[in-house]
Amino acid sequence: MSKKKKVLAVIGSIVMLLALAVAVSLIKLQIKTNHIDVDYSSIYDDAKYQTPVYVDGIEVITQDVSCGYAVIEMFSAWNGGDITEESLYDEYGRVVTSTGGAFLDEMNKRFPEYTTRMYTYQTNTELIDLVYDSLADGMPVPFEWAALYEDQWTLHYSLIVGLDVPNDVVTIANPYGYIEEISIEEFLNRTSYEAWENMPLFLKMGFAVGLFEKNTIFIVS
Repeated sequence: MSKKKKVLAVIGSIVMLLALAVAVSLIKLQIKTNHIDVDYSSIYDDAKYQTPVYVDGIEVITQDVSCGYAVIEMFSAWNGGDITEESLYDEYGRVVTSTGGAFLDEMNKRFPEYTTRMYTYQTNTELIDLVYDSLADGMPVPFEWAALYEDQWTLHYSLIVGLDVPNDVVTIANPYGYIEEISIEEFLNRTSYEAWENMPLFLKMGFAVGLFEKNTIFIVS
């Protein structure tokens, strides 16, 4: 075999291995996605969730720098602090909250009086239960989801501030600049990113390799 053919054979083998790795990663992602998609209809008859829960005092801002920094600013203002998007950017010179793990680290750094924990790939019922308990304890819930910005889907951070199961309403402080009220079904479609039907492959791969996570919230206690 000539040297050129050997090189082409090696390249071909590498391409095949990469394609196989991509396929395996996407299959694993689908398995994890199927795991979280459980029937949650029992919540509507569960006595625990019959009392709506809401956290007052969240002032919605319109993000200037990033949604992660904006959520931290909103949480800080609610908590009596003065952290802003600009102060965070000036400190780092960049955005450091692009992934859930990095956002978690920043929440724990900025609010040492609390402990923030990150919960990923929660089933629908687990996610709702965590949100309800946190709001019932008087604590808003940062989370990751698919959000629309000028008709374009984005990966986004926001704050859950209310959950009214009997009336099927989740209330969200969205740093795109408004309070958003959506149904529980839509909420779950967007935390699972199933609402984003034509997600670009590079973002799907981000989920597949663990850069991004589905049904993910941050519980502050």
